[in-house]
Amino acid sequence: MEEIQSIKCLLEEIYGEEKGSLAFNKISALLKGFPVKKRKKKDYYSQEDIVLITYGDSLNRKGEPSLSVLCEFAGQYFKGVFSTIHVLPFYPFSSDDGFSVIDYFAVNPELGSWDNINALGKDFKLMFDLVLNHVSAKSKWFEYYLQGKQGFEELAFEVDSSIDLSGVTRPRSLPLLTEFTKTSGKTVHVWTTFSSDQIDLNYKSIDVLEKMIEALLFYVTQGATCIRLDAIAYLWKEIGTSCIHLKQTHDMVRLFRKILDTVAPDVMIITETNVPHEENISYFGQGHGEAQMVYNFTLPPLLFYSFANEDSTVLSHWAKGLELKSDENSFFNFTASHDGIGVRPLEGIPAKEKIDQLIEIVKENGGEVSYKKNPDGSESPYELNITYVDALLDKKNKTDPYHAKRFLASQAIEFVFPGVPAVYIHSILGSHNWTKGVEQTKRARTINRQKLQLDDLLSELNDPESFRSRIFFPYIELIKTRRKQQAFHPNADFEILDVDPRVFAVKRFVKEQVIFALTNISSQTLTVSLSGDVPHIMKDLISGETFSTSSICLTPYQYVWLST
Repeated sequence: MEEIQSIKCLLEEIYGEEKGSLAFNKISALLKGFPVKKRKKKDYYSQEDIVLITYGDSLNRKGEPSLSVLCEFAGQYFKGVFSTIHVLPFYPFSSDDGFSVIDYFAVNPELGSWDNINALGKDFKLMFDLVLNHVSAKSKWFEYYLQGKQGFEELAFEVDSSIDLSGVTRPRSLPLLTEFTKTSGKTVHVWTTFSSDQIDLNYKSIDVLEKMIEALLFYVTQGATCIRLDAIAYLWKEIGTSCIHLKQTHDMVRLFRKILDTVAPDVMIITETNVPHEENISYFGQGHGEAQMVYNFTLPPLLFYSFANEDSTVLSHWAKGLELKSDENSFFNFTASHDGIGVRPLEGIPAKEKIDQLIEIVKENGGEVSYKKNPDGSESPYELNITYVDALLDKKNKTDPYHAKRFLASQAIEFVFPGVPAVYIHSILGSHNWTKGVEQTKRARTINRQKLQLDDLLSELNDPESFRSRIFFPYIELIKTRRKQQAFHPNADFEILDVDPRVFAVKRFVKEQVIFALTNISSQTLTVSLSGDVPHIMKDLISGETFSTSSICLTPYQYVWLST
């Protein structure tokens, strides 16, 4: 079988002929027992694919499993809206809100069970996290490593603490190495990229590789249609390098892709790499062999920058350069996630003082800033910790009558970008900064990870004057409208238009449909026109209103999707 042979060749490329052959024997044994799935459809995604991102316990009700509450709410409000639900790590964990996994094969009992996950999967496709860079220091795996148990001896990456590691790219300001004492009494320093509770896994060990591929395949059996490779950029370590985006890391992505293409070709891989754009899109590979989707990390901060300056020039210039190497690839567009707004993806786009301006806005609007350590020992901003809703608050105006409209306009822009849109649950729910949560956990990221009581939420949504209601229901209608438009297929053609610096304008088109999407990102009323070979009269797909394309009046933060 050609696919199996290609897996063997790749393993030998990563590990060498002898060790690669041993790795192949382990992996082929896993694959032999796996129920192979045939491809159901030609395309991976369509214009109807929109992803909801949520924690398993974002919604709660006393006495009920949180996943059951999520399933109830999603069944009531999100059928025909979202195609896929990404439930952030729902496994037993010890820190980092799920990203320090204790057991890859279990559901956190505080959230529910696999039955709850499977119930959610009856109405929605599911995205799971494969937290493959690190494991919890409280896990049985790490306990076995400390004990020297067979198959776990090389689980962690041990390093001589005297070695200079200043050239290693860091996403945090915490120490890179953490000291532990093994059962034997030996003291070791192991690699901990993200925290002392998150032990980096050593993929030079084929035992580690086998364990993670077993987890990957298990998630497919539990209904995952998309696998998110968390923190993939830091996977492979080589002393003397930056230890980010190494060739072996890309080879690992190719390996996971080949395995899925062999046994579950409908299951997609998405890579999570909070880095500048060119580094990020490297995980598309040559267009066919690595990830089908990559997070479009530059979009959230650049969109924030554009609204802060009421100027779309930089955003439009950047968007003109978006390219895909094949129809198998798509950008995973988002504005907010469980993390903050990344700063690194802005590197080389706006001037440094413009980034400093965003930092000041975040602080004024009640947010915080997280920093990373640089090779020279200095620190620089890594992430803006604030809800996207409150990032777009205009504190200069005490009442800010445009807050809801401004935020919805930002989401409308995400929906017209080429790619698959993803929506964080606290965006569609119009959530403000959860400062009480930060006070409780002492962690800046908690600010946009609020745990809501469902009955309180429903009460707010049922009040048409509440901020949540004024965000939620227009948001729902916007998504429903978008799903019907063939021109918004993730791989449909696009052309960024220059109509006014205060308007982001894009033409999306396929043979069957053309849409001109215009969004006023300013607090001013504007009149713009479309030039070239366009119909004189077009209809707004959102409002139903007709417009003369020679004189399109846009009120502050208005967005229109014009088509014939």
